[in-house]
Amino acid sequence: MKVTALGEILIDFTPEGKDEHGNPILVANPGGAPGNVLVALSNLGFKTNFIGSVGRDQFGNQLVSTLKEKNVGVEGIVYSDINTTLAFVHVDDKGDRSFSFYRNPGADMMLTKENVNVELIKNSNVFHVGSISMTNEPSREATLAALKYAKKNNVVVSYDPNLRPPLWEDLEEAKAQILNVMEYADIVKVSEEELEFLTGHKDLEAGALELYNRYNLTILFVTMGEKGSCLLYKSKWLNSAGIKVKAVDTTGCGDAFFAGVLFHILTNHLLERELENRDLEQLLEFGNIIGSYVALKNGGIPAMPTLSELEAYRESLVNDSN
Repeated sequence: MKVTALGEILIDFTPEGKDEHGNPILVANPGGAPGNVLVALSNLGFKTNFIGSVGRDQFGNQLVSTLKEKNVGVEGIVYSDINTTLAFVHVDDKGDRSFSFYRNPGADMMLTKENVNVELIKNSNVFHVGSISMTNEPSREATLAALKYAKKNNVVVSYDPNLRPPLWEDLEEAKAQILNVMEYADIVKVSEEELEFLTGHKDLEAGALELYNRYNLTILFVTMGEKGSCLLYKSKWLNSAGIKVKAVDTTGCGDAFFAGVLFHILTNHLLERELENRDLEQLLEFGNIIGSYVALKNGGIPAMPTLSELEAYRESLVNDSN
């Protein structure tokens, strides 16, 4: 199976303890939601490719080297004279994180439609995008051109809006652009906060129904952190409880969840038939397992497990419950 993603790849400066003076020690971890998803899928055995832009600097080189080490194809990456985008991650006592960005501009915004390697998209089973590439030009135009190409060539589109308010000048514009991409999407994952932002509904099922029906989605996932996840498929609405862990860093958990469900969908050819309740339950269970695994580790890309690590973790969860 092959998945190609377009979007941002950046450096997450993640806190790992404090020095003798009480100042946080920050570690430069490669990250960015589309990159996280691809590394997770690559670790699980899929062929993956990344389309995006990085700076001609040490951070850009670090990101490309990391993707290569993780067996993610980098022929879709272009270099920009603009510096690589940086994100500083703030983690609270519960492991929940917030972000400060250095991106005014950042190299990830510099991708043009002419830079997009459409052959990578054409030869993929799934084309994956987020909304951060929609914040500015020229990456917005590049994203829309790539999506149109994917649909023209009958490539399944997966979409994680991944709302980051500090990166948008105006939240109404953010909503409009996020929904613009929804027009092309087949498989979508949103957080419960993003679902309320996009639909105005506090009730998850009502919000999910509105989004699902309005954009004729194939399947919609809603993640709720430690509370678990939900999905909507046709008229079926399912909930799955979260896996209780002592989170170290929740960076990349949603990306791992999405990679997990894409892996399960493609491996089991679920898009080729009508899905039963057990299929849907297994999707949520698998997504929750990989998401909870990543919460136990620091960083996004470094935390993504291999299939053997995930199977060992899954077995430990079963043993702990007995």
